Amino acid sequence: MSLQGKPVPYHFGEKLRTVRERKGYTLKVVAEQAGVSESLVSQIERNRVSPAIDTLLALAEVLDINLEFLFEEYRRDRPVKVIRSGERRKTEEKLVSYEELAKPSESDGEHAMESYIITIPVGEHTHRGSYGHLGREFGYIIEGKATLQYETTRYDLDSGDSISFSASSPHVLYNSGDIPLKALWVVSPPQRFS
Repeated sequence: MSLQGKPVPYHFGEKLRTVRERKGYTLKVVAEQAGVSESLVSQIERNRVSPAIDTLLALAEVLDINLEFLFEEYRRDRPVKVIRSGERRKTEEKLVSYEELAKPSESDGEHAMESYIITIPVGEHTHRGSYGHLGREFGYIIEGKATLQYETTRYDLDSGDSISFSASSPHVLYNSGDIPLKALWVVSPPQRFS
């Protein structure tokens, strides 16, 4: 807790104390060299207060600590991920293209997913799902006409239609129209971009 009764969001005090003790520095020596009070250094080490960035930089300098070391556990994935339109990964499988919309994340565990825009030229089809795989798929037809062959049943889809299914059975998406097919596709767990 901080002095104001609010939780301190970053807990690097233990690291500062460990390094200080390994180097044989007293709280007084570190405080004097960093230009802060001994009490403040003690409170920071006990995670009672969150230091101003200039104080943290001064302590890191005195203790010769790399800032990456202090913040390494905060490099984890952020809860919101953005992929800019010009930064999407793209892949092709024969003549079918896939443009990534959401990256799979290991931290999502069993809830991991990927999504992409599939573009299928006239007369072409997807290939990878023809044997089936674990998980579920959801598709939304953006433009064109599609046919999903799922096991022995065919499902005809027009622009604006959506479909979802267990991916464990063989399935193939065909462009059954006369313009390139564009579809939004979501797969869980990830298959293509993982």
